[in-house]
Amino acid sequence: MSVFHQPLREQIEALVDEHRQALAASLDGLTEEQARRRLVPSRTTLLGLVKHATFVEKVWFDEAVTGRSRAEIGIPKTPDQSFILAGSDTIESVRNAYRKACESSRRAVEKIDLDDLLPGNRRGPLPLRWVYLHVLRELAQHCGHADILREQILAAE
Repeated sequence: MSVFHQPLREQIEALVDEHRQALAASLDGLTEEQARRRLVPSRTTLLGLVKHATFVEKVWFDEAVTGRSRAEIGIPKTPDQSFILAGSDTIESVRNAYRKACESSRRAVEKIDLDDLLPGNRRGPLPLRWVYLHVLRELAQHCGHADILREQILAAE
């Protein structure tokens, strides 16, 4: 369904959801080992990218909306820590956590207008419009990372 002529909010939400789905789909058809494979010096793996995206959702659509601390939300203090994989993290568990975080994000802002200020960011209050654009930028960047990592993983097989 095309959203070209829909209200701005619907366009932004459609683009954010498209990138959410693309990032989750980067794990399609991979083994657990492939999803965890480190190809760069950082902690960036395909599974770690999706786990980090769950952190991003909670920072921008829980912390920023509610003002709750990261400790209260149950997420790492820093973005770098959000890439760390536990032994219990699997493709299924990480994707499921991400799906739930995205659903929660949608609910958290459904009654907030684009120009309404979200009080819970360390920079100070930010409009929902800016938050959506920031999340879209971050998801697009991580989708690019995921494309490259996935291409390298599949080419090595």
